[in-house]
Parts: sequence; C-alpha cells; structure tokens
Amino acid sequence: MSKAATARTVAAKPPKAAFLGYFDGITDRVARGWALSLLAPAEPTTLHVLIDGQEVGTVTAEEVREDVQNALGHPNGKLGFSFALPVELFDGQQHTIGFRFANRSVVPVINPDDPDRPLDSLAFTLNRTYEFQSFIDGMKTGALRGWVQRIDPVDGTRSGGCHILVTANGTRVAQVKADRYRGDVAAVLGGDPNCGFELILPNAFRRGGQQTFRFVITPDDVELSGSPLTTTLVDDQLEAKLIEIQAKVDRLYGEINRLRTDVADVVPKPTFNLGDYDRWARRYYDRLRARVASERAHDAPDAPQPLVSILVPTYKPMMSDFTAAVDSAIAQTYRNWELIIVDDGAKSPEVASRIKQYCDQDTRIRCITLKKNRGISGASNAGLAAARGEYVAFFDHDDLLVDVAIEMMVRAAQRTGARMLYSDEDKIDQAGYFLEPNLKPDYNYRYLLGCNYICHLLFVKTEALRKVGELRATYDGAQDHDLILRLVEEIPASEIHHIPEVLYHWRKTPNSTAVNIGNKGYAIDAGVRAVGDHLARRGIKAKVHSIRGLTLYGVTWQQRKQPHVSIIIPFKDQIDITQRCVETLLETTDYKAFDIILVNNWSITREAEAFCRRMDKLDRVRVLTVEEDFNYSRLNNLACADSKADMFFFMNNDVFVQDKNWLRTIVGEMLASPDVAIVGGKFLYPNDTIQHAGVVVGPAGVAAHVHRGAPLTDYGYIGRAMLSHEVSVVTAAGMLVRASVFREVGGFDEEKLKVAYNDVDFCLKVGEAGYRIVWCAEFVAYHHESLSRGSDDRPEHEARFRAETETMQERWGNNPRYLRDPFYNKHFTVDRQPFFDLVDPAESK
Repeated sequence: MSKAATARTVAAKPPKAAFLGYFDGITDRVARGWALSLLAPAEPTTLHVLIDGQEVGTVTAEEVREDVQNALGHPNGKLGFSFALPVELFDGQQHTIGFRFANRSVVPVINPDDPDRPLDSLAFTLNRTYEFQSFIDGMKTGALRGWVQRIDPVDGTRSGGCHILVTANGTRVAQVKADRYRGDVAAVLGGDPNCGFELILPNAFRRGGQQTFRFVITPDDVELSGSPLTTTLVDDQLEAKLIEIQAKVDRLYGEINRLRTDVADVVPKPTFNLGDYDRWARRYYDRLRARVASERAHDAPDAPQPLVSILVPTYKPMMSDFTAAVDSAIAQTYRNWELIIVDDGAKSPEVASRIKQYCDQDTRIRCITLKKNRGISGASNAGLAAARGEYVAFFDHDDLLVDVAIEMMVRAAQRTGARMLYSDEDKIDQAGYFLEPNLKPDYNYRYLLGCNYICHLLFVKTEALRKVGELRATYDGAQDHDLILRLVEEIPASEIHHIPEVLYHWRKTPNSTAVNIGNKGYAIDAGVRAVGDHLARRGIKAKVHSIRGLTLYGVTWQQRKQPHVSIIIPFKDQIDITQRCVETLLETTDYKAFDIILVNNWSITREAEAFCRRMDKLDRVRVLTVEEDFNYSRLNNLACADSKADMFFFMNNDVFVQDKNWLRTIVGEMLASPDVAIVGGKFLYPNDTIQHAGVVVGPAGVAAHVHRGAPLTDYGYIGRAMLSHEVSVVTAAGMLVRASVFREVGGFDEEKLKVAYNDVDFCLKVGEAGYRIVWCAEFVAYHHESLSRGSDDRPEHEARFRAETETMQERWGNNPRYLRDPFYNKHFTVDRQPFFDLVDPAESK
C-alpha cells in the first residue's frame, strides 16, 4: 500500500473506534494487512481469521509496517499481519476470507471498485500450479514405460499417481495412472516411488513401422519430458504382419457393412410395409393356406376332432355382410363345428328368413331367436348357454373368418394345451380391400390393461367360460374386455396362447367401431370400469382413466411403499450436462427414499475434480471413482456391489427428468406385481420426438428401438407408444431394476459386452429367469442420446462393436425369445423400420 493510500485509510476511520486497521488483500497466497488497539497502541493486537464465514484461527499483528508507522506516528511500527492461506483452499473454488478485531468488529477490506466503501471480506479463487518431473523410457519388453512425479508448489512434496492421456496421431490410445513402483526414481529424486507407468498397446496401435505417441498429464495438460515419442513397436515381422492383417479385417468389416447398406438402398427388391398391406395380405393368405395344408397332410387318421361352437350374436346386420360372414364359417377347412346364430330381438324378417335357410341347408347351423333385444352380452350369453362344443369361438355378424381359422385354433390348442387362444386380425372395407392389420404380441398382460388388444379371434375352452360366468351387460361396449380380464384371472399365462397369423377380418362399415369409436362412446366408460374392477378384484389399488377420450386406458398405481432406490449415473467429464442431470433429479424428484451414486470414470479435467468435491458434500449423493477404461457394464456392477438399495435405477448422465412423480410412477409399476423386475420409460429427443419406446430383438438386427422419431403425440402402432406394456428389452439409459434380480442373474456382462448390447443381454437374462419387463408410457424424460459416450460407427470402435454383435448372436442365436420376440409380431421386420416394414410372406413361418 502506498503512503498516500495508507493516509487515506487512516483518516477514514472514526476517531472513537477501539481498533484501527485494514485488510490490504492477498499477494503470493498470503493475506496481509495491519491493525492496532487504540487502548494499547504499543502492544501487538490479535485478530480472528474467518474463512468462508467460519473462524479458523488467529493472527497477531506484530510485523513492522513502516508505511503505516509513518502515517500514524506509531512508536515501533509493529502492527502488520500476514496469514498464509491453507493448502486445501487451492482447489479452484471461490472462497472468502475476513478478519475480526478482538471485539468482533470487522477489519475492513479495501474495495478496489470504491475505496470509500470498504468490504467485510474478500472473495478469492486459487489453483495449485504444480510442477512436474518426468521421463519416457520408451518401448521395453512390449510396453511403453516411463515415470512422472508431481511437485507441490506449496510444500515441495513429490507424489506419484498422476493420470496420463496417451494419443497417437491425434487418436486417443488409452489413459494410464503413474502408480507403479519405481525405486530407481525415488533413490535419485526422493519422494513417492509409486510414480511409474506401463502401457501395453491395443492391437490397433501395434502395427509394424514407426509411430509417434504423445503423453499428456491430465488435468494439468502438461506434456511429459520425452514426448512426443517416435518408436518402432513390433520387431517380430510375423507378429507385425498378423496385427496388420487383423487391422485390415476390422476395416473391411466396417466397409462391408456400409456397402450392404448402400446396396440395400439402391437395389430394387420386393419390400412390403403397412402402406401396401393389401398386396402383402393377398400373397400371405395363399402361403398360409399352403402351410396349413402341409401340416394337415401329416395328421394321423384318428386325430381327435373336438367340436367347436361358433357364436354369432346378430342384430339388424346388412344382409350382404351377414351372408358373407356365415358363408366364411361354412367354408372352414375344419369340419367339426356348430354355428349358433342368435337373432337378438327378431327385428328383421329378411334376416330371420335367411337364417332359416342356412339352418335347413346345414344341420351344423342352429338358430336361437330372442323375442326381446337383449344386447350384445345377453345375445352372447344365450348362445353360450346352448353351446355343446369343447371350445367356443366368438364371431361378429358382419365379419369374416379366414377359411383355415378354426383349424389353426384347434391345432394350436391341442399342441399347447392352452385354454384361451387368440389370433391376429385385420380389417376389410366395403370394396374388399384388406387394411389396418392388428399384428399382436404374445400374451401381454400389461398391454391388456391399456386396451383390449386381444379382441378377435377369441377362442376359449367352454368349461373356462362357464367358470368365470356370463358376459355382463353393465359393461356393454367393453363386455369382451371385461370377459377377457376375468378369464386371465382364472387362466394362467402359460395357458394363454397367441397364434401370430391373421385369421379374422373385421368389417369396416359406416356404423362400426372399426370406423368410428364415437359411434360407441359409452364403450369408453365401460372400459374404464372393466379395468378398474379387475384390479380391485386382484387387490391392487389404482385409478384408471381414458387416454384422450378413447378406449385406451392409463393406470395410476396407488402404492404407499417407498423402497429405497439408488440412482446410478456413470460419467466422464461433461460436467455441465452431468451437473444439470443431478440438479434436475434433486430439484424435481418427489420421492423420499433415494440416493445418487455418481460413477466417475476417470475424468481428466479440473472442473470434474471440483464437481466431485461438491457432489460428495451433498447428503443424497456419493461419488465412486473408477480409474479404468470405459466399460459400461463394470461401472454399473461396481456401483451396485456395495449398495444396500432395494432397487437400482440405471441412468445416463444425458437423461433429464421433468415430472416430480417420475420415480413414484415407475416404482408403483414395479410393485404392482412381484414378477415385474425391470421398468423402463419413454425417452424423447430435445425436439419432442421419440428416442426410446421399448426395444425389439431378433437375429436380423440384434435390437431396434420402436417408434423412434415419431412425435410425442403419436399413438404408435395400436396405441403402443401411449400404453404401458411388456417388452423384451428397455434401454439402460433409464431403467429401474429390482436389486435382488440384478444379483440373481449376475448383473451386466463386463467381460464380453463392455459397451454395446449389455442392457439387451441383461434384459434377456431377466426374461429367461421368468420375470416381466414393463415399458412405462407414463414415465417421460428427455435423452440427449450419445452425448454420454459417442457413436459405435467410428473406425476405432468397429472391431469392438463387431465382437459384441457376434457375442449376442452366439449367446442368443438359438434362443426362442431372441429368434422371435414374444412382444413383437413375427410379420414385422427388426432390421428395417419396426411396426411398419413387413417380412415377405414367402419368409413367414
């Protein structure tokens, strides 16, 4: 401080103050100032030191300050003080320091912006600028070796354990930690002997000839002495040649895949999709009949032929549609059936006359006439009461049965022992065009809660129908949904079978629900009640509501339990996005029993160091540091190893929740049934299009995201982008898992699936263990995909991705769950656009 400045500060003090002094500021990591007691000016005074608002010690003002002595006329000038800032404050974070006189009054700080308005404390930020001593020994016995010691500028301590980033021609090779024992270095320089490093290079960098490597200390960004290093890595010509051949194979593999894609895009081939379903269907039905005929040729002469009762409730149908419906029943290739036509109310003499003609022509056709209209439920019940068959098939009065429908149903029932069966269906318009196929999943209980996806053709053991009771008129409009829900309460999932063949045509007429649900608005309320009453019978507390005023239903689980959930988030640097992810979780989540485990995968920036220190101070958050190359499976396995949580939520650091009830929602979905072991969610790109709505699997493409790119408001295929349902796989970008099941199946595969497909493999293991996986449409979050890791398309990743793809094909290639995803219809492709592109009928089996 200049003499003029000292004079000004002295003159600024009030004359009656007990103490006088100023905190000048920080220079060379030392806080300096001056102070004296006006009651005992010749004696050094003691000050209290406050850092970040907390007292940390005292300092005595006993250093000579001639500038202040001259300004005040002080007798000895011993009124200066200095305080060396503690080493722990050299952390890159902002801190404050201030001083207090003995009476706790403030030692003011000179304000550089306004000297007449001093401050109470001074804010400062300090970083340690380390020095380093290092050397690269070069290539020895097949590995790059060297050493580095970090020299602390404050106390001169030499330490090892530095992190080093190794690159070759700008491409990252590896990260290593210099913590190997180097007694030779310590003997000469002293300090920590654990300062050496050794790097065995990946094959991709072990080709013959010279290569240049750079070695940089992180996060300090200091290059080691001797870097860059140019060396010949492989002396043995045969090994060099083999490594070069392997590298060439890896390059060719990537090139072949790209060429296949290019060829597929330009070479004409017969492809089908939902837009030209009619063309697909006409080829499909010819092949379907041929397949059934081939099976029939191998039937034993004495094969059982159980009687099948086909129930047709009839009320004022169009005559042309009605006759077409009955004719399609008569045309069945399976012959042991009875057709029970229930004339509900006898409103049409023309229809009654035509029914009589049918009965006269074929003794298998019977008519029940109800003098009073009893509605769909009453008419169906009348037919059921008269049924003599071992099985009952439900058939509407204006729809069409494919001619092999009953035959396929009987064959499947006898082969599987199922008591309830259903098939795929499509629609047929007045012009005879096939359209809007409903290509269904295998039995999917969670989907059934959201809509009556089973619908037609329903084929049920008669004794099971009579056991659950008649159709209920109070649910008319959703009477079939109510009946199916009561059937699944009685019949176990193992005895419910889906035949993935289109065996039923639903007629589109101006008054049918196939055209306009508004024609049966009452059905919506009936459906809500049917699902709600079913859950109540199961003892599950839930609220059911219609989605957008349609016969699609959402379920809000009313579970009060809050099992403890550990949210596991791996990250490497990318602190802005990771911090946003964590802060959003902490600010948004309305759920008490959760903690966050941040898995720091060898971050290399100062920003990351500071972030980890901040996070470790939070009650709900802890940081697990893993100094290894990226291995997604291992990072998550390590986080789970010492967690006592009931459930794990695996989460990418680029996923952002937005609903305060998100965790309650998915935990409720998990607790709704003890066999649900995994729950995923709907993840969106920032532009409000779908990134993840479940994953399908199959050898043609290993795994594919469904509905990707569809708008947030899109219903998806048969409501599946809006309705929670069971799937084979959900992404681990946001996946809730029962901890007990995670351990039961051995967690993620950290040996062969380090990066790709580990979540697919894990979900398949859980499914094989007998548990269910639910994709929850009500859990919505945003996912900035690939921010967390990057793409597998880059050349340096191709070999690893190829190996992981081969692992999946070898491990699951003969597994029925993988060969045909049970929650995805076999007629859709996996390698092209899911739920849109169709498999060629010639390939359908």
